[in-house]
Amino acid sequence: MLPIDIHRAPTLKARPAASDALGFGKYFTDHMFRMDYAPERGWHQPRILPHAPLGLDPGAAVLHYAQAVFDGSKVFRGPDGRLRAFRLQDHCARLAASAERLSMAVVPPELAREAIEALVKYEAAWVPEAPGTALYVRPVVIASEAFLGVRPADKYIFFVILSPVGSYFSGGAQPVRIWVEQQLTRAAPGGLGAAKAAANYAASLQASVAAKKRGYAQVLWLDALEHRYIEEVGTMNLFVRIGDEVITPPLDGTFLPGITRESALVLMRDWGLRVSERKLAIDELREAHHRGTLREVFGTGTAAVISPVGALGLHEGELTIGDGKMGELSQRLYDALTGIQYGTQPDRHGWMSLIG
Repeated sequence: MLPIDIHRAPTLKARPAASDALGFGKYFTDHMFRMDYAPERGWHQPRILPHAPLGLDPGAAVLHYAQAVFDGSKVFRGPDGRLRAFRLQDHCARLAASAERLSMAVVPPELAREAIEALVKYEAAWVPEAPGTALYVRPVVIASEAFLGVRPADKYIFFVILSPVGSYFSGGAQPVRIWVEQQLTRAAPGGLGAAKAAANYAASLQASVAAKKRGYAQVLWLDALEHRYIEEVGTMNLFVRIGDEVITPPLDGTFLPGITRESALVLMRDWGLRVSERKLAIDELREAHHRGTLREVFGTGTAAVISPVGALGLHEGELTIGDGKMGELSQRLYDALTGIQYGTQPDRHGWMSLIG
């Protein structure tokens, strides 16, 4: 990477005093990283500067043609005070893959990683200490060229913002209620589902708002063709434990290849569990509930890590899962992943990298 110019904010913010008031994505650090792209120069002018508006032209392609991708990872402060990033290189590689899918300028993963590490080091005082908290890292690539015409842009902005966070859900790692969406579609085969594109999240909002009006936290999406097979839950990948089998939908290009998902699969296989990446019809899930063999349902994702599902809402009624508490496997995965992330358990797979 080229030497990074640093422009210090003239006035620093007061950091949140109470860790339990952090919420998720409510606060931002004093500084951000920015780098620009042009065909004749490539990625250039890397700099850390005050967190502030970007100053886009009203004709910027991102505003008209939705060339916008992002990713999200976390940095943790362990009991020893050291900062650890969880699978940062993998997150940067996924950002690159998302940009490629939208015909955008790709930030090389190593370059993105260096940018994130430099910004985190500069803002290290913002990494919270309390258990269950972290510094959320949001790298973004947007099309900044001003033009009206449907084609890939020539100019882009890569920026990184940081946010100290607590639990993604207000109730913490407690079972959530999920609505099964049987009409609307978030992504279809051959579409953008596997890219972390802003457009995917826009496509999910209408169903999400309707689910929350019904009293549910998120939406469980079914496949676009038959509205029969389970895909993902809102911002998470989904796992279902039926009998002695743990099932998660296979990666088929319609939903995001979650890094926490892949980590959970590795751990469960390490433990000798029977794990299947296969299609799971909502009818099979209903039947397992009827037979009493539906043991657990949980989501995995960067924000929540492991989120147990306590109930699934359907038009014909609600399926209650378990006893209203976090299941045995959900708890084991949560403890293992957070232990690795905070440095209190061995990192046997080399997922953590020290910063600073």
